[in-house]
Amino acid sequence: MTTPRIVWLTAADPPDSFPPAGQALVEPNGLLAAGGDLSEARVLHAYRNGIFPWYDDGQPILWWSPDPRCVIRTERFHLPRRAARALRNSGFSIDFNQRFVDVMAACAELRPGQRGTWITTDMAFAFAGLHAEGWAHSIEVLHEGRLVGGMYGLAIGSAFFGESMFSRASNASKAAMLAACRILAAEGTGLLDCQVQSRHLSSLGAELLSRDDFLSELRERCDPPTRFNAWPGSETPVESFL
Repeated sequence: MTTPRIVWLTAADPPDSFPPAGQALVEPNGLLAAGGDLSEARVLHAYRNGIFPWYDDGQPILWWSPDPRCVIRTERFHLPRRAARALRNSGFSIDFNQRFVDVMAACAELRPGQRGTWITTDMAFAFAGLHAEGWAHSIEVLHEGRLVGGMYGLAIGSAFFGESMFSRASNASKAAMLAACRILAAEGTGLLDCQVQSRHLSSLGAELLSRDDFLSELRERCDPPTRFNAWPGSETPVESFL
């Protein structure tokens, strides 16, 4: 019996050198390839084809495409009633793409029970470049001018690939997700990729798609690979999204 193997890439390999996502390992779920680099062309090709980088410092770049895939239909985003009541009285406001580096740094901070972060220096540098080129975006939750929560990800065509979120105040990450989903849905971007399921995401309306269905949808949504630029141009009270 043949032992499953992952494909090893080099930085010299073309950006489209990934094997088909369907060749990913079953255990660990979704591991597809290793190596390569985090160039803009390679990262964008990967996400358009259902693949994302996830690795720790000291490891080679590891590329994943898990099956099933956790997604949120932006028009079906569910905010629990208790969270909605709390947000009405939170004093939060939402801004967009003004503090991208700060949001990434906050997402990379160690949390209780964590031994390290997958948001490595190289990953932060790569996504800062993608932000400068208009592909990566941050949603920022502010309270009295202070950053208390947020999320960031990539927008390609009519799909948004969520990368990470953080919260320094109760319900702040929910506020970021709420604002993102409301704006994305209004502009026809109906799919928010959450990668891997969690209880928290399920409470917000996340569902599971088979890898095949996810890839089929990406082919429709990410071709052509256009940028998303419909974010509000000014800070907005969170109540506007409720």
